[in-house]
Amino acid sequence: MPTPNSPLKIGTRGSPLALAQAYETRSRLMAAFGLPEDAFEIVVIKTTGDKVLDRPLKEIGGKGLFTKEIEEAMLSGAIDIAVHSMKDMPVLQPDGLILDTYLPREDVRDAFVSFDFEKIGDLPEGTVVGSSSLRRRAQLANRRPDLQLVEFRGNVQTRMKKLEEGVAAATFLAMAGLNRLGMSHVAKSCIEVDEMLPAVAQGAIGIERRIDDKICEELIAAIHDTPTGHRLAAERAFLGRLDGSCETPIGGLAVLEGDQLWLRGEILRPDGSEAISGERRGPIADAAALGTDLADELLGQAPQDFFCWR
Repeated sequence: MPTPNSPLKIGTRGSPLALAQAYETRSRLMAAFGLPEDAFEIVVIKTTGDKVLDRPLKEIGGKGLFTKEIEEAMLSGAIDIAVHSMKDMPVLQPDGLILDTYLPREDVRDAFVSFDFEKIGDLPEGTVVGSSSLRRRAQLANRRPDLQLVEFRGNVQTRMKKLEEGVAAATFLAMAGLNRLGMSHVAKSCIEVDEMLPAVAQGAIGIERRIDDKICEELIAAIHDTPTGHRLAAERAFLGRLDGSCETPIGGLAVLEGDQLWLRGEILRPDGSEAISGERRGPIADAAALGTDLADELLGQAPQDFFCWR
């Protein structure tokens, strides 16, 4: 067991949301094993994705930019586990690391955030909307091609400041993040999944560890949420077959229905000019197979240049 003299080192990015997720992980471990808070050490690691804020992610390397330095610290032994927002995680982990523990999933929906408007439908033609997410921008361009879309990177606080400065009239955030920060009031409205399918694994927190670290394996297994694991098995298999990255607009959501799983997926051209969607239902045990099968169906319908910028 971790002790104050030999604490478990939890690696995380330094944003308020990342820290909130690390604190939640610590609290769950404390409760599961009756441990004091000082049996854990939160280690903040600044990633390339946090340092470079003036360029789109697709120009500087994609999702791995939020994990590379953290995973290097884990491989070197500087930290024991890492806490991640699962929607930011590449499907494949570096050799020696594994990601197989998830906390209970939060609200999966996107939040519509604006000082002047209540929902997407209220936006006048030509309104400037900011988002760092290619998936959100493609979905919005597909549904509201009359709007003007701009790049909008940074944490929750940075994006709110940009709205205050008039850089854009509206933006989108993950409802899960706002809930975890105690900022749900920031959302003017929630966007239902039938209107905008969320990012794969949105709302889920994952805990990464070294494959050969059996002590950490036993510790974090005690706080693993099995239903979230089933849902992400389908969604991340879907994403993996599509080779999902920050250059690929993909939405996906799995829902449990008794012993069955319902998976919906959507792929879009980056400019939003075309969207292809589908769904699968099947036994929970077949979650990963449902994901790859749905991805193959959508890929089969997509022209060869579907994911390329026009």
